[in-house]
Amino acid sequence: MNIVHRIKSHPGLSLIILAYIAFISLGMPDGLFGVALPSIRSDFAVPLDSVGFIFIASTTGYMLSSFLSGAIIARLGVGRVLAISCALTGSVLIGDTLVPNWASMVALGLGAGLGAGAIDAGLNTYVAAHFGEGLMQWLHASYGIGVTLGPIIMTYALTSLNSWRAGYRIVGIFQVMLAACFALTIAMWNRKDNPAVAEQPKRLTDYQTSVGETLRQPRVWLSVLLFLLYTGVEVALGAWVYTLLTESRGVDPAAAGFWTGSYWAMFTVGRMLAGLYTHRVSANTLVRGSLLAGLAGAALLWWNPVPVANLVAVAVCGFAIAPVFPALVSGTSQRVGERFAANTIGMQIAGAGLGGALIPGIAGILARQFSLEIIPVWLAVLFAALLGLFQFLTFHPRRAPQTA
Repeated sequence: MNIVHRIKSHPGLSLIILAYIAFISLGMPDGLFGVALPSIRSDFAVPLDSVGFIFIASTTGYMLSSFLSGAIIARLGVGRVLAISCALTGSVLIGDTLVPNWASMVALGLGAGLGAGAIDAGLNTYVAAHFGEGLMQWLHASYGIGVTLGPIIMTYALTSLNSWRAGYRIVGIFQVMLAACFALTIAMWNRKDNPAVAEQPKRLTDYQTSVGETLRQPRVWLSVLLFLLYTGVEVALGAWVYTLLTESRGVDPAAAGFWTGSYWAMFTVGRMLAGLYTHRVSANTLVRGSLLAGLAGAALLWWNPVPVANLVAVAVCGFAIAPVFPALVSGTSQRVGERFAANTIGMQIAGAGLGGALIPGIAGILARQFSLEIIPVWLAVLFAALLGLFQFLTFHPRRAPQTA
């Protein structure tokens, strides 16, 4: 009872802590799968080229639920959406340990994507509506913690419990428990900041703009494109830098692994630090500076004057771009207007999912047609395009009124 009383006494703090825990849980399955994959393939006798089907299924579900999240939240409320989504992802993880064949696991991947997309979009929308830029940065840093914990949990399951299924069940049970926490706090997620005040400014989640009306706004599409390009750059660099260093530049695999790890390490550190200094600079200045630094890092990786430049370039890129995604989410209402922000955030998350699959794939096609050295060139071009698109949206503010 004492814990319940404390939660009710400090609802804002309790909800943001719960949101951070939810984002940690969002990252855990991503970390689990990579370590568990060899064991899963062995159990189900799956060839390597069949693994892509589960990515297709999960990405489809992720894009669908995140794209429609604004309309779903308007109908059900943030608390219910988070409770249902966590229950779904937890059930899928547990279900993965019970299915008899690979086809069933692929089918469950659609449910995993649906749940993850709704959690991602729902929490981004809520934090953008109710909290500041610093808390948004730390929210996304929490995902990095989850991705780090996932492999640790799975490694423990494989070495101590001798089963990849045990790791899935541990995280699945955790997510079901988290769903129960969301269910018990539904009223708190939907509360007004100050019930004693009759007239309060609208939050992003208070608008119930239709998806169709939102899609008729050209700036919404440009904002979605911004997320598609950014996430594509982020994922492509992390996915291809090891191959570039080892197969094209002759870097020792151990050193290349360390340098690749430095990208994600600096990425996580960058988001943690961004939460401390975002109140000192505007979100637009932060994004602009980050993209310029990212472009410089990609150019250095392209130039590669000395071997150590690889390490510097990768670390600079990771640290530079870390604050971009959270800052872009927080600035959604400035780009498209408050009426369309809640719907747009979900669409942006969907665009990010598409970009994370599309842009690295194009990098692979280019590398096959030319050479692996085309990848830093491709990244530099994308950074330049991102910077140009962001400048356009920033210096050509929306002229239509933001409220109905």
